[in-house]
Amino acid sequence: MDRRVVITGLGPVTSIGIGIAAFGAGLRAGHSGISPISSFDTTGFPHIMAGEVRGFEPESILKRLEPADWGQSSLFAAAAARLAVEDAGIDPELITGSRSGASVGTCTGEALSVQHLTEDWVRDGFGNLSGTEFALTPASRIGAAVNRELGFTGDAMMLSAACSASNYTIGNAYDMIAGGELDYMVAGGADSIVRWGHAGFYRCGLMAQDACSPFDRDRTGVLAGEGAAALFLETLDSARERGARIYAEVLGYGLSCDASHPVAPDAEGIARCIRRAHKNAGISPSDVDYICAHGTGTPANDLTETNAVRDVFGANPPPMSSIKSMLGHTMGAASGLGAIASVLGLKEGFMPPTINYRTPDPKLEGIDPVANAARPARLRIVQNNGFAFGGNNAVTVFGEVA
Repeated sequence: MDRRVVITGLGPVTSIGIGIAAFGAGLRAGHSGISPISSFDTTGFPHIMAGEVRGFEPESILKRLEPADWGQSSLFAAAAARLAVEDAGIDPELITGSRSGASVGTCTGEALSVQHLTEDWVRDGFGNLSGTEFALTPASRIGAAVNRELGFTGDAMMLSAACSASNYTIGNAYDMIAGGELDYMVAGGADSIVRWGHAGFYRCGLMAQDACSPFDRDRTGVLAGEGAAALFLETLDSARERGARIYAEVLGYGLSCDASHPVAPDAEGIARCIRRAHKNAGISPSDVDYICAHGTGTPANDLTETNAVRDVFGANPPPMSSIKSMLGHTMGAASGLGAIASVLGLKEGFMPPTINYRTPDPKLEGIDPVANAARPARLRIVQNNGFAFGGNNAVTVFGEVA
């Protein structure tokens, strides 16, 4: 585990922009990607807002996959991976083969295809279901789409750790490269908005009506989002040899599973995860300049995350903002997009904002949410939080490369 691992390519597919230039501009502007849902009929739903990806044309990004043969989340993931490779500026032929692999996370897999099949079943009966649609449903196809698009024949890790999945994949990719098993990895996650997921958030009492307002006193919940995140990782030696632009070094990560409740977060488990990440990265809390929060905007999550952060950092932790205020909760892609925002801010000298912030919450005293506007900042080390149902916690730590 002596090879240093760096990030040289970023590929976001989001409601505020597709590709790193558009996504970065959206972050800096505090742009909201929330709009009325158009991907399914919202008749009967009290809440109809979400962070849908608009203007996504996979055929304009993909070079090997035929879009008609793949589900929506697979297309999101493959497009994000292609964008990350292009952003890395590496010869795509150099990375084909058995020394390259992908580690991809998801929360709901190809749920859109499952939704289509369910609708057809209810409307027309089981005997009329499409075999073609059935073929799109395995969640494993999301990772396969990335490898197929990029010509990777090394590892193809596909995992579901709910809404912290992308941080798990970054940790896995880091291990694979640092340990010498592979030389190049794409890590990230993808998910699509579907009716039952939207309904699930609502029925759990977790959904805001119009806007997600993390850390605000009057926050009411999360909004669903969709898209994909992909980060291209390689060794520091490889990046320097080819003169690549380096966004950040992956310093380490931490995992924990408190498993105390199916949906309620646990401050002790989260704090334990953060400490593990710091130990793995070889840093102390005082070294962290910025935290990209999990920050769902639910009363319970924001308070629990704040308590965990104060437990580790003390009464005045580093600035901590939530990009879910702009994107909604992109589920399996969430912590991957948080990682992209974190390392882009580290490289370009800014902290993304928490928009929709109006009234400080006395219960969250000491938290600086980078309210409503991006803030110029000299960042050296950043922390990216990812927490999920079932107590699946994953934290990644990134640092500048001198």
